[in-house]
Amino acid sequence: MWVALAFAIGQHVTAIGAALLIVYPLWDALTNYVDMSRSGGMRENLTQAFNVFASTVIAIAVIVVLSVNTSLVLDVFGVWAVLSGLLQLATAVCRWKRFGAQWAMILSGGQSALAGAFFIAQAHASVPPAIVKVAGYAGVGAIYFLVSALWLSAGQLRRKSASTH
Repeated sequence: MWVALAFAIGQHVTAIGAALLIVYPLWDALTNYVDMSRSGGMRENLTQAFNVFASTVIAIAVIVVLSVNTSLVLDVFGVWAVLSGLLQLATAVCRWKRFGAQWAMILSGGQSALAGAFFIAQAHASVPPAIVKVAGYAGVGAIYFLVSALWLSAGQLRRKSASTH
């Protein structure tokens, strides 16, 4: 939904684009918090706990940058994408033995870190606007998230079916 709003409205209406750029890291913080809580808590998931903190700080940084110098917003997203991608990669590697099926999360974390470096390199190009670049990145991340969720759900169903037979 975020990606659709970013492409359909966010790139044309500056205020909505700005709001979406603020909401995205907050949404990431929330999803990391929920996942961390359901996967053993903060002690078991220090990388996710740090990701919750980092994403919240980035949302605040986006607010500041949007009010001071909008041309820096892609730099902020670039730093965040690198950091959160590396944290996601570390989380997936730590979870591999316990949960399995972390390959989509590993790919997503690696892609995020690379995309962040690309954001920083392309931060001051005028076209397309930052919201469009971030929306493309978010769309790929959403696909990885969906694949990971489906893969883990299928694994749970297989284990549940095997234990009842």
